[in-house]
Amino acid sequence: MRYFITLSYDGTRYHGWQIQPNGDSVQAEIERALSLLLRQEGLHVTGAGRTDAGVHARMMVAHFDVGPEKAAAIDCMQLAYKMNRLLPQDIAVQHIKAVAEDMHARFSATSRTYFYYIHTTKNPFLRQYSCEMHYSLDFALMNRAAAILMEYDDFGAFCKSHADVKTTLCHVTRAEWNVVADGQWVFVVTANRFLRNMVRAVVGTLVEVGRGRLSIDDFRRVIEGRRRTDAGESMPANALFLQNITY
Repeated sequence: MRYFITLSYDGTRYHGWQIQPNGDSVQAEIERALSLLLRQEGLHVTGAGRTDAGVHARMMVAHFDVGPEKAAAIDCMQLAYKMNRLLPQDIAVQHIKAVAEDMHARFSATSRTYFYYIHTTKNPFLRQYSCEMHYSLDFALMNRAAAILMEYDDFGAFCKSHADVKTTLCHVTRAEWNVVADGQWVFVVTANRFLRNMVRAVVGTLVEVGRGRLSIDDFRRVIEGRRRTDAGESMPANALFLQNITY
């Protein structure tokens, strides 16, 4: 029997979603809690994506499988409640539900949305979850550049160098900067899939446009060149949130 877990987490102290040999991960915490509660050693969970170290998720989905005898004893509401009692304070389970056997947390997802936050004046209450920038940024121009992302499918220019990926093709359906409050902005981007480090590299390149260091035509050439070295720097992880996943 297959189950979907919907959860959220503050990624500050984790080495990303995926289990790592050199530090704690969100996946490891989820697997430890489930294995203990279900009394099933070696229980594996598969996430909808692999957020990097320090990246947060307002919505992450993962699945796990158990045999029919174990499934008969599972009360989804109670299991979610017990997991929340057991998990660290920076991870929260919203709900658990049984799904069809062919549903897959990663491959059945039709879209993912990320938010990246920027603030332009010093604010002690934003420093952990937003990137403080003191450059003069032209957000109207950055929005013109962001819209260009929806005209392309190959985003090799924004993929982490030497990443183990079979394809750099993605279908972006939304890319825009929105005002959150005075001096606070969020970049919203939706696609069917994302490459490793893609959102932070896109934001870094859009910032170059906003600073006047890249023109709109330059931004196009970066995408078409498909070389990571031509794009902007990767922005800090603490301002990035996996916001939503659709199935």
